[in-house]
Amino acid sequence: MDLPPDLVTRPLAMADARAMFDLFAASERADTGEVAIEPEDIESDWQRPSFDLEQESVGVFDGETLVAAAEVYRTRRAEATVHPDHRGRGLGTWLARWVEDCSRLRGGTLVGQTVPVGSAAERLFRSLGYREGWTSWVLVVPEGATIEPQPLPHGYTLRDLVPGQDDHTAHQLVEDAFNEWPDRQPTAFDDWAARTVRRPGFEPWQVRFAVDPEGTPVGVAYLIVTEGCGYVDQLAVRADQRGKGLARALLADAFARARDHGATRSELSTDSRTGALPLYEHVGMVVSKTFQHWMTDV
Repeated sequence: MDLPPDLVTRPLAMADARAMFDLFAASERADTGEVAIEPEDIESDWQRPSFDLEQESVGVFDGETLVAAAEVYRTRRAEATVHPDHRGRGLGTWLARWVEDCSRLRGGTLVGQTVPVGSAAERLFRSLGYREGWTSWVLVVPEGATIEPQPLPHGYTLRDLVPGQDDHTAHQLVEDAFNEWPDRQPTAFDDWAARTVRRPGFEPWQVRFAVDPEGTPVGVAYLIVTEGCGYVDQLAVRADQRGKGLARALLADAFARARDHGATRSELSTDSRTGALPLYEHVGMVVSKTFQHWMTDV
């Protein structure tokens, strides 16, 4: 389908990172009531070695203003949005078709996006015949809630990441745990590092290990603190070490450290593939937002 004649399209470039942030922030504000994305999210995502910004992104411009955009990561995961002021013009449908074409042309067979339940994007995907995938939730430790320390098994300790020494260990713990999920694509170290240890502003205290009595890291948590919120972006425990309370201990530690660095609340997200929702509710977190993944064969 054609776009309105006053709009033009082109691949995005690194110089568009701020405009991309502004676009997604406007959409988040309209769809969920608050902004969760950060400029560093855009920068780190676009620095992943396996992501080809020129081939796997598109911007829709009204003059110099970015009013809609999409990107496709490794043919499977799409991020696309239309500025609230430009919805109802067919841009969302155009982006959906562009995403499908991009995935197909680069060898994909399935592509989808996770969007807020009840949003305009969800209504669009329903109308286009997409099917439901997993459900995701954002959970929060309410401001002012008591954070109870969680005990570790005898001989276990927590420690910070040592840069250059522990990077691959953290990545492997996350990969081994996350690859247990269905429909999950493995992430190479350099792609993972771009979003964690090489993310702009990263500091070693943001990665915390649970270490067994022999000194081996067996669990890990990665924390981002910004705008008064501590976000636990990744949490993983080695399969043979589960059931000992290590995940609860890492969570409580992350919440406390977030407060030590100025956060007034803590958040994380999980989805129905992980089975982890009861764990987070057990440590006092409550669901604040619900998202749905929508996908289609290409």
